[in-house]
Amino acid sequence: MKHLIRFIILFSSLLPTALNSQDLGGLLDELDDDNNGTPEIILGTFEGTTVINGQSVEVPGAGDLNFRISHRFGAINLGIYQFFGMDQASTRLGFDYGIKDLASISIGRNTFEKTYDGAIKYRILKQQNEEGNMPVSLTFYSVVFVKTLRWDHPERDNLFTSRLSYANQLLLARKFGKNFSLQLSPTYVHKNLVPFPDDQNDIFATGISGKIRLNRMLSFTSEYFYLLPGKAADDFYNALALGVDIETGGHIFQLQVSNSQAMFERAFITETSGNWLDGEIFFGFNLYRVFPTGETRRNIKW
Repeated sequence: MKHLIRFIILFSSLLPTALNSQDLGGLLDELDDDNNGTPEIILGTFEGTTVINGQSVEVPGAGDLNFRISHRFGAINLGIYQFFGMDQASTRLGFDYGIKDLASISIGRNTFEKTYDGAIKYRILKQQNEEGNMPVSLTFYSVVFVKTLRWDHPERDNLFTSRLSYANQLLLARKFGKNFSLQLSPTYVHKNLVPFPDDQNDIFATGISGKIRLNRMLSFTSEYFYLLPGKAADDFYNALALGVDIETGGHIFQLQVSNSQAMFERAFITETSGNWLDGEIFFGFNLYRVFPTGETRRNIKW
């Protein structure tokens, strides 16, 4: 009977309006309670490929094209004239493509500093249930950023490499039962060009993220990135964000507040200027839509 239920769930996931891969993970978790001692991969550590601003250990399913719209309004403390930040906004549009349930490639464009990003993500370890021998999930993430703002002094001999910056992360996570997940994110950021000679080209930080699942559709999330001591830590604030994830069938809708308006690692980890105590808080959202392609698409009965 259990195998029949699994087949029904897997078959339904191929329909255009079916559950996304994270919804499927939540349903399969319930079946894992009766696994007859067989090791099983733990699914749905987080709902999406990002926790809030930062990356999660999750990657898109094999052949899935994940389209994400991220939007952050202006600071709440701007007051009624700016409609508490609603008159200002920053947006990121991005695509993630899953490769063999192990890796993904992604591209995106941010209105913040007109920055493009391209990344790879590789799942090194997958957490297993108690019958397995792998207690955690581990994913590697590497991204390059290209800042395309016009040069302040175009008459100078400006180099393209000066526009580049990079970030590398190890994402280590564990799902404790069905309702709680925790992740650590050691991070290294490199900037080819910095504004002043005493600014850091190399910056280290560590992030901690969590998810509490409230019910099948609703989860509470949080993340905090701590800058290790240095010039960047002296000049900027640590990024703190709180959010709510809502699953709606083929979509994941994430609502959040953060002291950073930027949505890519170089900016929100190393250049956050907002102070929570001063009301420099930015409301925003992420919207995911998964489009099946490749083998998954060919199996759909349109």
